[in-house]
Amino acid sequence: MEGANEDAAHFWATWKRCAGLGAVPRVAFPPLYEAILDRVGIRGDTQLLDVGCGPGGAAALAAARGARVAGLDISATAVELAAERVPNGDFRVGDMESLPWTDGFFDVVTGFNSFQFARNRVAALVEARRVLNGFGKLGIVVWARPEQSQQPRVMAAISALAPSQPPDAPGPFALSKPGALESALESAGFKSVATGEIPIEVGYPDGDTACKAMMAGSAGVRAVQHSGEERVKQTILQALEEYRSDTGGYRMANRFRFVIAE
Repeated sequence: MEGANEDAAHFWATWKRCAGLGAVPRVAFPPLYEAILDRVGIRGDTQLLDVGCGPGGAAALAAARGARVAGLDISATAVELAAERVPNGDFRVGDMESLPWTDGFFDVVTGFNSFQFARNRVAALVEARRVLNGFGKLGIVVWARPEQSQQPRVMAAISALAPSQPPDAPGPFALSKPGALESALESAGFKSVATGEIPIEVGYPDGDTACKAMMAGSAGVRAVQHSGEERVKQTILQALEEYRSDTGGYRMANRFRFVIAE
């Protein structure tokens, strides 16, 4: 979960929970979730942990397939929303570098845009390996290289309004460099068995919604703290202009990478 405070987390979580249902950002995340769930072989008896679960979108789809799901997120708001969405799930607030489950408890661990935000990415992956059983699989999704997507251009404009981060700092593209994710997985004791890319389109119905969504991310929170909300809003709207749709909203084509490991 990117948000640096609970107000931001609430918007971000509610957005993802409601995506596609009217005057909210439309994000085609379900096909991304489903693609990974297919590849890791979710069945009715699967024990699944979603690391960085947010409001439980992926967990809900896994539960609909019969899996027994659990989720962890740093945001209490996100965990609360996930628990509402999947009442029979086991959702907890915590740090992905110290998972509160016993060794070998899960058949599958997933992470949708989450592991790149760990302070120590290898340590987080080692924890994922610890809670997997001997035949378990890990499914990870991260952003593809920034130049392959349109939204990173807006994200870069936002990031420029805050002090620069160290090159190795956690962030949305920390595992996007070719080979970075595979190297981290190997260091954690995993072997990659499948890789690929999935295109996803994000759509905002209006500028206000776009600004709220982007300011809820970690870069947006830092930018607002450093440069003020009004300047950040104007920067977002200016950067979004080239993506304006015929309906007056905005659409951006993005691309994500996935790795299945065991």
